[in-house]
Amino acid sequence: MSGHSKWHTIKHKKGAADAKRGRVFTRIIKELTVAARNGGGDPDTNPRLRTVIADAKQVNMPADNIKRAIRRGTGEEPGVQYEEITYEGYGPGGAALLIEAMTDNKNRTVGEIRHMLGKYGGNLGETNSVRRMFEKRGYIVIEKSKAAEDTLMAAVLDAGADDLVDDAENWEVLSSPDVFPAVKEAIEKLGIATESAQISMLPTLYVSLEGRSAQSMLKLLDLLEDHDDVQHVWSNADIDEKELEAFA
Repeated sequence: MSGHSKWHTIKHKKGAADAKRGRVFTRIIKELTVAARNGGGDPDTNPRLRTVIADAKQVNMPADNIKRAIRRGTGEEPGVQYEEITYEGYGPGGAALLIEAMTDNKNRTVGEIRHMLGKYGGNLGETNSVRRMFEKRGYIVIEKSKAAEDTLMAAVLDAGADDLVDDAENWEVLSSPDVFPAVKEAIEKLGIATESAQISMLPTLYVSLEGRSAQSMLKLLDLLEDHDDVQHVWSNADIDEKELEAFA
C-alpha cells in the first residue's frame, strides 16, 4: 500500500460542486449523449456508456431522462449536439489545469474559460502544454470508516487494481482505466459506498500553493466547475488546508 496522497484538497472540490442537483444532471445528460453518439446506445457493448449510466443511477436520475439522452446521442431523437474539448492552461502560482468541456459553441466556451483564468492570474496554454503532467487512471475514494483495509485491499487487487492509498481520511483505489469497471464492481459487491468513482487525470508532479495563490486557485476551481459547459477539472496544485485556514 502506498503512503499519503498529496492530492487531498483539490480532489474533493468537484464533489462539492456536484451537490447542486441540476448541475450534476446537466453534466451527466451531456456525457450520456456523447457516449452514445461515439460508441452506440447499447451499454453492454459500450463501456463508457455503461459507466455514465451507473453515475446517473447513483444520483437518482429518472430512467426516462437517461433513455432520452441516449436516444439523442444515437440520433433517434432530435437535440443539441455537443463536442468534447479539453483545454490546457495554468492557474495561480503556475499550477497546471486540465479542463474537459462539452459544448455546442466552441467560440463561446473558450472565450468564457479564458476570461475566468485571466481573472485569477491564469492563462490558456497550447495543446499538450500540461497534459504530460497528468496520467489517466481509474480513481475511487472511500471513507475509511466504511471499509476495513484488509477486506478492501483483497477485493480491489483481485479485480486488477494497482494500489490502495491511505490519505489519512480516505482510501484511494488506483487502477488502469480498462479495469476500472471491474474494480468498481468488486467494491459494490462488498456493499461499500464510494465518495467518488471515475476515470481521472491524476497529477504526476505537483505545484505547492500557499496564501493568496492557494485561495485564488480554489476560487478559480469553483468558478470553472460551476460553468455549464465544464464536465471535469483537474489541477496539480498541492494545497495544505491547515496552512490555508491559518492564512485566512
